[in-house]
Amino acid sequence: MEEEESGEKAEETEESERAELAEAVEEAETEEEETVEASEKEEGVSGETEKEEKVEAEEVAPVEEAKPPPREEKEEFVEERTYTIPLGKAWIMPPNKRAPKAMRMIKAFVTKHMKLEAKKEEEGEEAEEEPRKLVISNDVNEKIWRKGIEKPPRKVRIRAAKDKEGNVTVYLAEGD
Repeated sequence: MEEEESGEKAEETEESERAELAEAVEEAETEEEETVEASEKEEGVSGETEKEEKVEAEEVAPVEEAKPPPREEKEEFVEERTYTIPLGKAWIMPPNKRAPKAMRMIKAFVTKHMKLEAKKEEEGEEAEEEPRKLVISNDVNEKIWRKGIEKPPRKVRIRAAKDKEGNVTVYLAEGD
């Protein structure tokens, strides 16, 4: 008997708490609506003049001078080639060294085929040319390491692009 009475009291208190929460939410919503309406009325008078001033200011100052030139996402490439690099010899290595060997093989292949070696100048000249860079994209790295260190792919198709400075960037070929 006592358990039923305590259960009924608990239900009543839960209902009263829900009702209080609902009232509080309704009051908060009405207060927000009133403040939004008041701010809109204030902006209606002063907002129009501010907008007109902004339009006049934009007409006077050209947009091109205010903004820096847009950064080009694609670099201009001098040379771009697609290769299929065989990585079967990486499987000669012990299992825990295969993926690093495959990465070294890709670097060596691209260095050789894209003629990436820095030009050696005579020892008499003091001016040295900066070494050219080889950048392997994250997609190629993920492709090699996808199945772990022990099981790199047997071959991989890449797209090697050389820019004006002689730096080479390696991407996955389209469709891979």
